[in-house]
Amino acid sequence: MEEIRAKVEEVKQAIANEQVANAAELEQFRIKYLGSKGQVKGLFAYMKDVPGPEKREFGQLLNSVKQDAEAKFEALKQSFSANGKANKIELDLTAPAQPIEIGARHPLSIVRNEIISIFEKIGFVVADGPEVEDDWHNFTALNIPFDHPARDMQDTFFVQKDPDWVLRTHTSNVQIRAMETQKPPIRILAPGRVYRNETISARAHCLFHQVEGLYIAENVSFAELKETLLYFAKSLYGENTTIRLRPSYFPFTEPSAEMDVSCMICGGEGCKICKYTGWVEILGCGMVDPNVLENCGIDAQVYSGYAFGMGIERITMLKYQIDDIRLFFENDKRFLEQFK
Repeated sequence: MEEIRAKVEEVKQAIANEQVANAAELEQFRIKYLGSKGQVKGLFAYMKDVPGPEKREFGQLLNSVKQDAEAKFEALKQSFSANGKANKIELDLTAPAQPIEIGARHPLSIVRNEIISIFEKIGFVVADGPEVEDDWHNFTALNIPFDHPARDMQDTFFVQKDPDWVLRTHTSNVQIRAMETQKPPIRILAPGRVYRNETISARAHCLFHQVEGLYIAENVSFAELKETLLYFAKSLYGENTTIRLRPSYFPFTEPSAEMDVSCMICGGEGCKICKYTGWVEILGCGMVDPNVLENCGIDAQVYSGYAFGMGIERITMLKYQIDDIRLFFENDKRFLEQFK
């Protein structure tokens, strides 16, 4: 018992003499004496060696040591709370906040949203469709049968052969699906990614983005198409913009045309961007071929319509004078941060 009492007294003395300078040392004090493996807990292990008649006295002694440790811990804790500088970090609430870097929208997203906004103002609604498409919706329903030479105009990625499933080569598949499931009048806009097996260069890529428009109703005329596209060009490039339509060929429209806009860089005077012609081609368009309407179950004797399509990359390159299409896909922050 004398040895045990000496050990208890040693711990009490250590508690009384312990010096604590900061909050970290205070936590170490708690662990050392009051923790589950601390010295006070260790003293309770001697209880089994104490003779029965003296267990009560020894228990009171242990409680005394525990109370001393707890009292000192609380006193030190209160001391640090009162003297915050010893335990807390001073904050200058008037100091400027740490700047947070703000991300930028991708230039293709900016232009796509602008195009959608322009056409939504005149009643077009956005439609969507699958990027992996069957032959019917990507080719045949668009007046491009299997042996048609127009298929050679597009190098296609085939996912599966016989039956053919492809990565869509245009968003015209969305137009077909809309005409199959909706009754006229139909007025949709189909933005999305398209794929063609082309060699990647500054002017071409195997992945790019299109926006196509379709309007089907009774007595739709080519004049309506022209006025719609003139409205679009003026909204996108400014009120002084003019357009011209040149005869062209697409298997799903008849008649078909390519649309040029007056060069937004030189105002039509001639520059490198427009190859000194004063005009820049931005889209293709035409009246929907009656065969396409009939393929989708729409009576071509009652309804007519127009369609148009444009590459978002091309319009974005013209808008921001970007000379390499690959920049859109390289995820270079130096390039993207210019569009905040």
